[in-house]
Amino acid sequence: MSNTLQTQLLIIGGGPGGYIAGIRAGQLGVKTIVVEGVNPGGTCLNIGCIPSKALIHAAEEFAKVTAYAAGTSPLGISVQAPSLDLAKTVAWKAGIVKKLTGGVSALLKKNGAQLIKGWATIVDGKTVEIAGAAEDGGTLRITCEHLLLATGSVPVELPFLPFGGKVISSTEALSPTSLPKQLIVVGGGYIGLELGTVYRKLGCEVTVVEAQERILPAYDAELTKPVATHLEKSGVKLLTGHSVLGLADNGQLRVRDKDGNEIALDADQILVAVGRRPKTDGFNLESLQLDLAGKAIKIDDQCKTSMRNVWAIGDVAGEPMLAHRAMAQGELVAEIVSGKKRHFVPAAIPAVCFTDPEIVVVGLSPDEARHRASRPRSRCSRSRPMAVRCRWNPPMASCASSRAAATTASSAGRPWACRSRNCRSPSCSRLRWAPRWKISPARSIRTRRWVRRCRKRRCVRWGMRCISEVVCRSEPR
Repeated sequence: MSNTLQTQLLIIGGGPGGYIAGIRAGQLGVKTIVVEGVNPGGTCLNIGCIPSKALIHAAEEFAKVTAYAAGTSPLGISVQAPSLDLAKTVAWKAGIVKKLTGGVSALLKKNGAQLIKGWATIVDGKTVEIAGAAEDGGTLRITCEHLLLATGSVPVELPFLPFGGKVISSTEALSPTSLPKQLIVVGGGYIGLELGTVYRKLGCEVTVVEAQERILPAYDAELTKPVATHLEKSGVKLLTGHSVLGLADNGQLRVRDKDGNEIALDADQILVAVGRRPKTDGFNLESLQLDLAGKAIKIDDQCKTSMRNVWAIGDVAGEPMLAHRAMAQGELVAEIVSGKKRHFVPAAIPAVCFTDPEIVVVGLSPDEARHRASRPRSRCSRSRPMAVRCRWNPPMASCASSRAAATTASSAGRPWACRSRNCRSPSCSRLRWAPRWKISPARSIRTRRWVRRCRKRRCVRWGMRCISEVVCRSEPR
């Protein structure tokens, strides 16, 4: 390996979005290099989804045997009190992770994508350096045509409760060396509740501290009620409406309740699970001066950033931080780089919370649906000139041609559209006048109306009514 490599697509991050993009790009004949600092698979395979589900399964089996030992089995099964070899359980979990990450490496190699282990540092939008990855142990420089950022996310650290000592993140909670007698979980989201349920089933005393008035505030309230009921029945103490102040000198956790009173909680370990943030530091991302949306990289519906040929997918591009979203975006970017035309406009993105019972959500929540239904709808007026655009196209720019078209359309009494690059005119090849026949309920006769439709295949393929559809009661001239 020389000290300089050239490629068409360079992917920083080998998580679900990065390795899927590398596999798909290799299948399409795009020369691809994937740079990963540790093991391919990212947070999901190494320190997230997969290891947490493995521990959830192990905890469920242990809780089942414990119930049999207590004589509560309706089947009449009784056994002696079980014991847990925690080191063996963690080793079993690590074996599953190793098998899956090895499979990802094999898939990348099979489809022609090159995997390089190391920590990337961005030089500019076309160049990346990797220390220690060269053949002689020096710095490897990679130049590319397209740069894809898939660096993922990291746990959020509270400034008044930093990680270290008895304060741990989800990463340490998934590889425990011993079980604490008392565990406090800061954060009542899906990460905190999943891990809190695991530790409770393994015999720990668990307390969940949540600042909001209920657990799982991102989910519908009706769905979270059975979860809260089951947690309380299983012995998990829920402190909703409580804010964390920090650690006391004696190691207790200081908490303020709803009334403003301060209380102290004893804990052997404190798991901080208040969410995750995009990983945008540590690889000189600021040198690109990309537009940000909060702490995430701002992207459009093609995962493009504010710099040409620089793309961002997955957690680094913001919410929702879900593996299947990153995978869909990675496949999309690979196809766009290969020359295809794609847009990321999902109708809905499902999400699962592996509590007990489990929660599955997809689409709008009831509150979001009521909010959208209450918004007023715009009506088309044939006598008033109007700009028309398709929902799949960028917004129409104001220009001289649009004002000229408005004047002409107003005198002719028919709809119009600008002829600029970002919108469509009546004579555009993408639009056509299509007759519709319908039965008039009042007169029971057939009347003909002309409907202006967008000819883009996406509108027809997905069965959606295009926004550019304008009804006109007279035939076009």
